[in-house]
Amino acid sequence: MSNPNSAEYMRGALCGLGAACIWSGWIVVARLGLRTSLTPWDIAALRFGVGGLLLLPYLWRKGLALDRLGWLGLAALVLGCGAPMVLLVNAGLLFAPAAHAGALFSGAVPIMVALLAVPILHEAFTPAKRVGLALVLAGVIAIVWSAGGSIGFSSSTSFAPNS
Repeated sequence: MSNPNSAEYMRGALCGLGAACIWSGWIVVARLGLRTSLTPWDIAALRFGVGGLLLLPYLWRKGLALDRLGWLGLAALVLGCGAPMVLLVNAGLLFAPAAHAGALFSGAVPIMVALLAVPILHEAFTPAKRVGLALVLAGVIAIVWSAGGSIGFSSSTSFAPNS
């Protein structure tokens, strides 16, 4: 492959920045929504309902890609990246600030993907992966430790949900 030019670098950098904004933004907006009258279920419905409607024409044209994914791959995408994951994170945002959720979610995803890739995809758990995952796990532990290892409401993160 040829060396990318500056326009391709700029395009890649903008795509990376866009992805970072989307991933960090949804956690902040979800936390804000939970501080109002929305529930984790409401936020998940909004997230997947709007995204589903926007992508429906593309899905209609292209299909589910079952020829490349297979049913197991499609199930892994739906269950691993879909509503269960979003509901779990949204429920966690009831008890933790968005800063913790952003760091813990970003750390937990690679750990879970690596742990599932070994038995399901038969990927090798190389020494480099072990070191990387150990560092990520150390970061997750440091965040939990800095929060006092407590689970539940604290004075800095508590709020009164609307009933």
